[in-house]
Amino acid sequence: MNKVPGFGLIERARTLAPLIAREADEIERRRTLTEPVVSALIDNGLYRALLPQSLGGLEAPPEIFMQMLEEIAKADASTAWCLGQCSVCAMVAAYLDADAALEIFNTPPGILAWGAIANDVRVVPGGYHANARWDFASGSRQASWLGAHVRIVEADGSARLKPNGAPEVRTILFPVTSATTYDVWDVIGLNGTGTDSYSVENLFIPEKFAALRDEPTARREQGPLYKLSTYTMFGLGFAAVSLGVARATLDAAIDLARGKESVGIKAMRENSAVQAQIGRTEGNLRAARAYLYATVTEAWRELTRIGEAAEDQRVALRLAATWTIHQAALVVDIAYHMAGATAVFRANRFERRFRDMHAIAQQVQARDTHYEDVGKAILASLGATAP
Repeated sequence: MNKVPGFGLIERARTLAPLIAREADEIERRRTLTEPVVSALIDNGLYRALLPQSLGGLEAPPEIFMQMLEEIAKADASTAWCLGQCSVCAMVAAYLDADAALEIFNTPPGILAWGAIANDVRVVPGGYHANARWDFASGSRQASWLGAHVRIVEADGSARLKPNGAPEVRTILFPVTSATTYDVWDVIGLNGTGTDSYSVENLFIPEKFAALRDEPTARREQGPLYKLSTYTMFGLGFAAVSLGVARATLDAAIDLARGKESVGIKAMRENSAVQAQIGRTEGNLRAARAYLYATVTEAWRELTRIGEAAEDQRVALRLAATWTIHQAALVVDIAYHMAGATAVFRANRFERRFRDMHAIAQQVQARDTHYEDVGKAILASLGATAP
């Protein structure tokens, strides 16, 4: 029997892909995942990919998690994006009191979503007082719990600082019923993610629901997966989604080229320019995927060998994720243009994948400043020429 954590996730994702593809139009129209899709993801355990095994999760290695997202993204980018976001959010269980984690993730549907870092909460006896609003909570319309990353302010109004002098940031967690949500997701791509804003008023957060996420000293779970930060895992997950979108778009262009003919123009399949374009683009996509997964494999090997994620591996993962997203966007652009006027019709889904891919490329995980961070790290490493 295969003992690899998460074994079977990729196969389950492939099995669900036809259902998700059939629901994709309705997901786009409603701007949220449909009930059949959410139920299938829950029933097959896909939301629990990165949840600790101690809670009944799969605690899957990054490579399996990423391949799962690729398969889903080929069918629908919004579904893959929500699944990736909420799966990584579940990693916070490694930093929570065991009873709190059990209440959040083992009470159906057990889905957590959160948005960007913003605002402060004030220390009060037994926990914290929150009165704030946050944005960009992908997957929140399926979630039973919401989270928020907040700076801690002491009762006297002073900022709580970490030993290095930086502000202490905690992830507070609360039932979705405690929040007010705002339908603000009127966008050009990833339309089905329902990435809403949300707020709370005068909400008490018990201490056990305020995690020092990604702080090694606060980590309760000691499996190798939780030696990687949630920020790193977000990057890898969204890079995998990008690869899935790019693969589906290029495959659609190839299928079109096999049969498309225009009056007075040589059939696409016989056009040497089209043949060369497909060959180069196929090579670029395969190279980007191979680079990403080779980097993940090496980082995972080193992590399991030394027991911690080394800084050079963290930098390497950041570079690979960012670069892969950008390369995937180039592949989608080429495939879209190759399809000609066919690509503008909604029925063919070229235009949706084009919009979805460029929405992904606008996210924080794809920002160009990551290259600057990597360059600084390379230059700071004596004698090093690569991360």
